[in-house]
Amino acid sequence: MTIKDIESLYDYGEWANKKLFAVSSQLTPEQFTQPVAGSYGSIRNTLVHALSTEWGWLDRCGGAKRGPALKGEDYPALESVVTHWNRVDGYVREFLATLSDADLLRNVEYFNERGRYSMPIGELLHHGANHAVHHRGQVALMLRMLGYTPGNFDILFYYAEKRGVSAW
Repeated sequence: MTIKDIESLYDYGEWANKKLFAVSSQLTPEQFTQPVAGSYGSIRNTLVHALSTEWGWLDRCGGAKRGPALKGEDYPALESVVTHWNRVDGYVREFLATLSDADLLRNVEYFNERGRYSMPIGELLHHGANHAVHHRGQVALMLRMLGYTPGNFDILFYYAEKRGVSAW
């Protein structure tokens, strides 16, 4: 795994988020916060969870400090989530710019309610980028349940768009 590999994962995440945010911007404020399905209930809460955990893993790796987990109720509208996510994307880029490929092999110790752990920075950053994929899928399902079409934001389509070709 290289810094370039990690940057590519976060590039894809930004691209996919923009697509999801564009469709989510069509929601009414009530739809954005209403319980629909999934682990976190609403589109807002699911997006805030994904944002909070991405920032949390960055913090554990030595990047910008997050503090306590973010709470959905602190984000009344999609615009507040997008603004905050753009800021965290900047933190990720700043942190990655300080690392070498060798740094990705360095173990980081972290703690959670289950105990103490140690993993390489590269694996933790990879997880931080990949974790949001699951939750973007949940948001896409919730959008469909509310009558919206989120489109396809699989990484295959990201790569194709980057190259200016069709994925199919």
